[in-house]
Amino acid sequence: MRILIRTSKWAIWARRFGSLALPLTIIPVLLHREQLITSSDFAVIEAVAAGVAALAIFLALGAFGRLWMTGDQGWSKAGWGLFFGIVCLLPFAYLGYEAMRYPMVNEVTTDIADPLPLLSPVRVAPTSAPLRAEIAATFPNVQARTYPIDATEMFAIVDDLVEARGWDVRTRRAPPTALDIGQINAIAVTLFGWRDEVAIRVTGTAQGSVIDMRSVPLGGFHDFGENGKRIEEFLLALDQKITLTLRDAPQAPAAPDTETPPPPEGEPDDDAE
Repeated sequence: MRILIRTSKWAIWARRFGSLALPLTIIPVLLHREQLITSSDFAVIEAVAAGVAALAIFLALGAFGRLWMTGDQGWSKAGWGLFFGIVCLLPFAYLGYEAMRYPMVNEVTTDIADPLPLLSPVRVAPTSAPLRAEIAATFPNVQARTYPIDATEMFAIVDDLVEARGWDVRTRRAPPTALDIGQINAIAVTLFGWRDEVAIRVTGTAQGSVIDMRSVPLGGFHDFGENGKRIEEFLLALDQKITLTLRDAPQAPAAPDTETPPPPEGEPDDDAE
């Protein structure tokens, strides 16, 4: 007599929900990065994807228990459901970790007294003093930079770094002279498709130039530390670039020695005659 071994329905549904969660998690990220869906729609879809992934994991764990007790088939199906569910929940675990690690901010800037102007019609609420202190402690390298390079040359260096990062430059105003002010406004896109506006100001001085920077999230309830990390990374890269520029700059020739050499020994001095 032939014995029929059933396939666990829990395992079947675990794989089905896991297979559904995978495109629900990935495709909205691509659409969000291309601005084909809004940030609010993206958040709703990803919340649904997280729920489907969690359900796949629950069904997979239940399937493992039932398979162990009944001897039914479906170990591979339950395994794939568990794998897909975990893979889909990893981005949410990462964002949760970043949300606990970094403060919830509405902007990060090197100049609180004179914030750089933005192009986006976003309303930025004033940052409280305790939050400013927390931002300064979390991102210690978010500070204005002063370099012994004139503003026109410094603006070209800053522009090259912006282009290298692939930011979408919206306005580029170079300083007319070495003592004027120039500014770049650009849009930076995060890994998950959220957009931030970045403003960089180059101020010419008699001693060189001063660099200020501001990064503001344009959507989302938490920036997950992206704006502070972006400014720190950019300014540290600028520090390295300026260090190499100053090191490789040609040195001015030394002034010639105009002192009269002493007369050779053994020859009488003219004044002694």
